[in-house]
Amino acid sequence: MRITKNDTDESFRQDVREFLESSLTEELREAGRKKTSIWQEPESAAAWQDILYKKGWLVPDWPEAYGGTNWSLTQRYIFAQECARYDTPGIAPMGLKMCGPMLIGYGTEEQKAHYLPRILSGEDIWCQGYSEPGAGSDLASLKTAAVSDGDDYIVNGTKIWTSFAQHANMIFALVRTSSEGKVQQGISFLLIDMASPGITVKPIINLEGSHELNQVFFDNVRVPKANRVGKENDGWSVAKYLLQFERFSMSSIELRRLLSRMRSMAEEANDAGIALAQSADFRSKMDALEIDCEAIEVSEQRVLAQLDAGETPGTVSSVLNAISSETLQRADELALEVCAYYGMVYQPEALEVAGAAPVGPESYLPLMPSFLNNRMRTIAGGSAEVQRNIVAKAILQL
Repeated sequence: MRITKNDTDESFRQDVREFLESSLTEELREAGRKKTSIWQEPESAAAWQDILYKKGWLVPDWPEAYGGTNWSLTQRYIFAQECARYDTPGIAPMGLKMCGPMLIGYGTEEQKAHYLPRILSGEDIWCQGYSEPGAGSDLASLKTAAVSDGDDYIVNGTKIWTSFAQHANMIFALVRTSSEGKVQQGISFLLIDMASPGITVKPIINLEGSHELNQVFFDNVRVPKANRVGKENDGWSVAKYLLQFERFSMSSIELRRLLSRMRSMAEEANDAGIALAQSADFRSKMDALEIDCEAIEVSEQRVLAQLDAGETPGTVSSVLNAISSETLQRADELALEVCAYYGMVYQPEALEVAGAAPVGPESYLPLMPSFLNNRMRTIAGGSAEVQRNIVAKAILQL
């Protein structure tokens, strides 16, 4: 399907632009321009979330009864496009994009009443406890154990590659509650307070040189059984449901934002009066990326139509995850060709809001960090190989 726009939609676009013009401070736009991964530094993310929350525009994809906007499919796409055009900061995705939709689908009424308002207000910031040493792509082999003790579980084990755990006050985690039967059948889904005694967070510095990842240790951590989502030993069903939302994102918006920046940079003439945009080889690479971006956009619109009909993203999210991740990595590589030797300068201080003056044009500043950060895109959330296996099994019936 294709998104079509009418006069009402164009009026909505103007409303969005007026809101962004009046709400975005220069500091927030600078933070958005300097963003180098899916994670925005916490201060800007919280400030932008608060603005959207007060406007009622924070979670367009949620049902209206839980704080959604009741926008049409086209309006949601327009909003995402304009946010990219205005360099809005990112918002913390684990609660708003994953835990929230999962609770709407699987949570008890008590869990939804307690956690959803706290996710929207930013009172609760979530991280994800799925991967373990030796249980990343093979997630079902996880060993973190939860042993029943009256009304509680006692949790012992460790989780790794836990993004922004140092800033989170809650974690949703997969734990093993039984070793009988198939490995997937003994897993439960818990919501755990990060302030619980026995939790330790240790940093992992990524390739870019920033602290986004962590290892989280659980040492006799007591978790109320009321914090289990779904039935005991049926956490795998909850996890698969949540992963559909994790693996689906409107990557074409991010791609178009990068491609637009690259075209502008390539049109700038160097000291010899020559612009990279004059190169037929460069134009060919750009055109190939534009075509792939267009194909990704069409598939995203299909998923948005499913969401609009009250359905989940489904297994097509695995198709999009694999293809969009690889396309983004190709775009990153071409972006580094554009900025040439400026891309080799490591400038963490200049990436801070109101930070040091950059070496070279500011528009080049985030490109190398983004390239390094996005190498993980074909691994995180399920590797490209895992996504293709899901496609082969669930879609192609192989």
